Amino acid sequence: MEEFERIIREIKEVKIQGANDIALAGVSAFLLNPTEDSAKKILEARPTEPLLQNAIKLLKQSNDPGHGAINFIRYMKESERKTAKFGASLIGQDMNIFTHCHSTTVMEILKEAKRQGKNFVVYNLEVAPLYQGRTTAKELAKEGIKVMHFPDLAAEQALEKCDLFLFGADAFLDKGVVNKNGTSVLSEIAKAHKIPSYACGFSLKYISKIKIELRKGKEVWDEREKNIVVINPAFEIVDKKYVTGCVSEMGILKYSEFIKKAKQNLREFFR
Repeated sequence: MEEFERIIREIKEVKIQGANDIALAGVSAFLLNPTEDSAKKILEARPTEPLLQNAIKLLKQSNDPGHGAINFIRYMKESERKTAKFGASLIGQDMNIFTHCHSTTVMEILKEAKRQGKNFVVYNLEVAPLYQGRTTAKELAKEGIKVMHFPDLAAEQALEKCDLFLFGADAFLDKGVVNKNGTSVLSEIAKAHKIPSYACGFSLKYISKIKIELRKGKEVWDEREKNIVVINPAFEIVDKKYVTGCVSEMGILKYSEFIKKAKQNLREFFR
């Protein structure tokens, strides 16, 4: 149980980042203790993660959770490979690419474009209070990709220099994309500057409704003064009207077409 609790703690504390990695960690935790109570604890660790929810659902309904985990991981890897290639096709030579927060899917797209010999620069923000943007910058730099790193309040100055905005998707809803707080206003800025914005993620991130996570205020400021209340929303919904398209294992699709196919794929996945 010690390893199980460690994984849950690291998911809660955002030491494990990115919807894909969170889902894989959740799968590992469930295999350590495949019970209904364990499943509940895993899902409560990060409620704004339908990929995690769908992974646990698959394992719970499987007669052999270990075999179910193998199938899920195989699907994830194949989806990641396909999505990276589709996303890389959007990147042209000498482009400036803007991204926000830390998305495993976007990282794989950028790395694939680099492997294809494309030259480009990535612009990103720090993403307070946990500074996931720094994680993105460091990881890309190790891949030999040049990064222009800005403080959050310089978002428009950074974005207006770019040709393309790629952001991850923690969840796809009928009305829009759930992603890290700040993505909505960035998408509005991008549209004002005629910069195409693409939400990147697997079809298994579709969900009909979701609980938007509100994280502890002490992540922002551990202030003891009783008259100061710190509000720390972690995610928000980006209205689909600001999304040029979705990049997934199914290709590059307009939002309505993506949602239609994602629903169908989800039904088939759990058949």
